[in-house]
Amino acid sequence: MRFVPHELVRQGGVYTCWPADAALWDSNLEPAQAEFATFLSLLIEADSGEAALPLTIFCATDQAEHSARRALRDRAAIVRAEYGDVWARDTGPVFVLENGKPVALGFKFNGWGGKYQLLGDDVVAKRIADHAGTRFVPYDLTVEGGALEFDGEGSVLTTRQCLLNPNRNPGLTEAEVESHLKTALGVEKVLWLDEGLNFDHTDGHIDNVARFAAPGVVVCQSPSGDDDPQADILDSCARQLEALTDAQGRALEVVRIPSPGRVADAEGDPQPASHMNWVVGPKNIVVPTYGTASAARAVSLLQEIFPTRQVIASPASAILSGGGAFHCVTCHLPFGG
Repeated sequence: MRFVPHELVRQGGVYTCWPADAALWDSNLEPAQAEFATFLSLLIEADSGEAALPLTIFCATDQAEHSARRALRDRAAIVRAEYGDVWARDTGPVFVLENGKPVALGFKFNGWGGKYQLLGDDVVAKRIADHAGTRFVPYDLTVEGGALEFDGEGSVLTTRQCLLNPNRNPGLTEAEVESHLKTALGVEKVLWLDEGLNFDHTDGHIDNVARFAAPGVVVCQSPSGDDDPQADILDSCARQLEALTDAQGRALEVVRIPSPGRVADAEGDPQPASHMNWVVGPKNIVVPTYGTASAARAVSLLQEIFPTRQVIASPASAILSGGGAFHCVTCHLPFGG
């Protein structure tokens, strides 16, 4: 029997790929590396009496390896491996537990609908599985890990914009995609939202929109400021969530935190900034922030939602310039006995 545990449950480790390609990151390369080092250090920090969360970083070159070792020192295992870019949530496997042991599911990855197809990204999932020593099971469905949010009790939350997009799975109906997900992941119910954030090249990944705080409890955002470019989407997502019931028949309890509001790039164009792209460690929940007024209130509300963890803000503006934040660049391995 397969299932995907909620991310608050004990984890066996976390994987990421180190930002190192100046052609992709330009002037944001060193700032992105600094943000990686900060949030990863917070993510793996041990609670009292426990071991730190094992961290493995893929590096493709000597220069990347040197940079990662200098930034993380002895807090990470550095592994030489090829990859295109850092988005390990999407290029990596989706781990399930099967009879108590992790199994890596290798869904097809096509560069977010053909937008960014980089050499090496299509084999990251197998490399993570091999390093973790887990069985690897390929699946003929195009879906990224950032498009799937699990409650640990049989429900998965996703968006039609992504999974039913003709650039991912042309010709498949909603019912057929649901059947694939149920078979592969062991979920009982697929909960659909229509769309994700505007300006998001992932075509609506759920981990920027709505996350399960616990079974039956989902967090989403409220608009911040009169110029929030996501206002209509955020309010629509909240209404849709309030109308859903999960695999156990519960109406979802919807809790909202403020969005970052308008966050623009160097050219003044709006970016898909989100406080939802947090990561969970044994001690801390690390929340991406962008220097906006909403950050303190978002972190304060999340602390109320997650009383068993310390909720900590960590800067993510440079990582966002590449297209995402902390959840997007990590692939977590569930603990298995």
